[in-house]
Amino acid sequence: MIAIALPLLLAVVVAGIGLTARSSEPAAPAPDTTPLATPPVDAPDATGPECTALLARLDGDLPAGDSTLPVRALADPAPDGVRAWAAAPRPVVLRCGLPRPQELTPTSALLEIDGVQWLELDDGVPEPVVVTYVAVDRPVYVVLTTPVDAGSGPLQAVSDVVRDTLPATPVAVR
Repeated sequence: MIAIALPLLLAVVVAGIGLTARSSEPAAPAPDTTPLATPPVDAPDATGPECTALLARLDGDLPAGDSTLPVRALADPAPDGVRAWAAAPRPVVLRCGLPRPQELTPTSALLEIDGVQWLELDDGVPEPVVVTYVAVDRPVYVVLTTPVDAGSGPLQAVSDVVRDTLPATPVAVR
């Protein structure tokens, strides 16, 4: 009887320890939903008709894995051509109308997502927290910075809106 009860008791204790350890893990931090201060950057086309049309179509939540990212208000003074969504550990930020990225060269590897050509910018960090993409085949440059943990949902959703709003143009590498 003891030969059966001892292994059973050991299994119950190990399972209890596992459940206790799992429940004591810190929960993922909730995304910050306060108005986001976005520093101004050079965005010569941010007030043009292309960016105005694009931003008008990006006024709702974005998909991210099994959830959605709510629109995040911008703190005053908000620069032109910017949208943001609440995400953790960093927000998703879209900027429209920026100049051509210097990283775009004839040998740049581009990602095609839903018919839009994106240049992925590498910040040189071994384990990045965010990833930045630049749509390079439209009449204006659109930059999307998203947390790595947000998955591909934000990039896919923005790609669909970019594709449906802005006409494709040849990629200008120089």
